[in-house]
Amino acid sequence: MADNDRVRVAVLGASGYTGAELIRLLLGHPRVELAYLSSERYSGRPITSVLPGIRNHPGAAGLRFSPLEACDEVDVAFACLPTGALPPHMPKLSERAERVINLAGDFRLTDQGQAAQHYPESGEWTEQFQYYVPEFSPAPGADVRFVNLPGCMAVSTLYALQPLVAADLAEGGVVVEAKTGASGSGNKSSEHPAERIGNFRVHKPYGHRHAPEIEQALRTFSGRAPDLRFSTFSLDVSRGILVSAYGRLREGTTPLDVKRAYGTAYAKSPFVKARSQLKTPADFPMLKSVVGSNMAEVAVAVRGDQYVAVTAIDNLIKGASGQAVQAFNLLYGFEESTALPFTAVNP
Repeated sequence: MADNDRVRVAVLGASGYTGAELIRLLLGHPRVELAYLSSERYSGRPITSVLPGIRNHPGAAGLRFSPLEACDEVDVAFACLPTGALPPHMPKLSERAERVINLAGDFRLTDQGQAAQHYPESGEWTEQFQYYVPEFSPAPGADVRFVNLPGCMAVSTLYALQPLVAADLAEGGVVVEAKTGASGSGNKSSEHPAERIGNFRVHKPYGHRHAPEIEQALRTFSGRAPDLRFSTFSLDVSRGILVSAYGRLREGTTPLDVKRAYGTAYAKSPFVKARSQLKTPADFPMLKSVVGSNMAEVAVAVRGDQYVAVTAIDNLIKGASGQAVQAFNLLYGFEESTALPFTAVNP
């Protein structure tokens, strides 16, 4: 691709939270042409009348939503559709898009039994989607057409555990608590704000569909997976995920071994920061240091043979749309950080 060429991009499901955030980021990408934005509900309307967060961006003027079926030929289609909505459109979409990057869960799980259990609404597609995590996946080849990104709670847990598991420093069992903000359930959530505000509650104590994804990803990237106990909780915040993972270290493992494992794992990762100076609670990962950015903060506290690994991310950026742009940059050979924010919004 020539240095001045622009990539024609479609955003499918562009009026949802992840679609809107993806548009916001791509409006700042110097190599992107927003060629097509789909929304069945708002078809024909200017995007500035639906998405107030981008209505003052000069590049948004004149952009309108269209039905998905009307998608023209593009270089890459980002699918921000609800799980199950993409598979029926893949035959036509594969003819109109050189690449498809899917942000939903349709093609994440390789075990068909687990996929049927956790994503029963999904259909099938004849060609394989590559499960892709920018920090851990091999460099994408030019022939990679179909990419599926990880779930937000899955990838934040992966950041917390992968260095320990890959270095074989931890015992087999781990307990993970993932706490997420309201935007994690999408803009069609049935939960009334009066029930969420001022509340902190269990979302799913067992059986969350990101649990088998975490085990699959750890096994893929490190060759082993722990015995995982995974529970999720709902926070009274608009966005953000905080993951806490609790377990035991193998006999003879020192705090220095753990520090080295995380430092080595993320030394070349521009968007994962392993924090090592943990003198006060404010030094640990927290939502205020990542929300609004594409950063993931990771830290591990060790006492004896016990560890607590903590990750904080913005679920809509690093957990979804920002990660999609990061993967897009790598797929097309652009600077990995193009159009992606490093700094959070605080307060």
